[in-house]
Amino acid sequence: MRRVGGIAEVREAVRAARRDGATIAFVPTMGALHEGHLRLVERAHAEASYVVVSVFVNPLQFGPGEDFGRYPRDAEGDAAKAADAGAHLLFMPDAGELYPREARVSVVPVGLGDRWEGPIRPGHFAGVLTVVLKLFGIVQPDVAIFGQKDVQQATLVRAMVEDLNVPVRIVVEPTVREADGLALSSRNRFLTPDERLTARRVPQALREASVAFAGGARDAQAIESAARASLDGAPDVAVDYLAVVDPVTLEPVARAAPGHVVLVAARVGRTRLLDNLVLGS
Repeated sequence: MRRVGGIAEVREAVRAARRDGATIAFVPTMGALHEGHLRLVERAHAEASYVVVSVFVNPLQFGPGEDFGRYPRDAEGDAAKAADAGAHLLFMPDAGELYPREARVSVVPVGLGDRWEGPIRPGHFAGVLTVVLKLFGIVQPDVAIFGQKDVQQATLVRAMVEDLNVPVRIVVEPTVREADGLALSSRNRFLTPDERLTARRVPQALREASVAFAGGARDAQAIESAARASLDGAPDVAVDYLAVVDPVTLEPVARAAPGHVVLVAARVGRTRLLDNLVLGS
């Protein structure tokens, strides 16, 4: 694996790979790599012959008072894990490399970013889409791999690619979970032992929604109520939202059907947990 920090080095390496007949898969991350990220790298190998991984904690997607400063960073550990997973190129830029001057252009979502994470984290998705488009322009991959856990982000990236005619195929890989069902996340390390036990209620809520749907419930409010029963009254849990939504528009639905998505975001102590489940899957 080659590890680089410069845009010119990435472009040179990708050009060389293409000259050798390679197809390019790209896995953008913010580091603190865990098994969920490595599953994305594994999928990348199945989709293309040359795999690029990026590690960059993007300041644009953090608002005032959010955890940019304490977001976990482990450059050497990430490099070792990426190498073990078989990445061919690891791009680890600093902020000055990606943002050498004050921004004059930003990618701002329309509609899809107005609900759920959007109002809670103003400007977040503009920061995500801007850095993803920059990275696509640098790496110029054939395919990019994202995780289902951040389903609103993945949906917005797919919309950006379609609307702006970006020649990148988007693949969304299923969420990787710990043994007790908690979705893997770099932020899980912030949970105290007691909070970690409480956090299990988040995937349990999704399981209750799935059970209700499998049992014949189709009224979205009834499914949401079944899920909330696992969260209401739980110590140190504050639900930001829980809803059954259309997988393309992310709009709430009145009547659930296979393929609709149950979204949940909850705070356990100081840590925000995002998760979702596709009904009927």
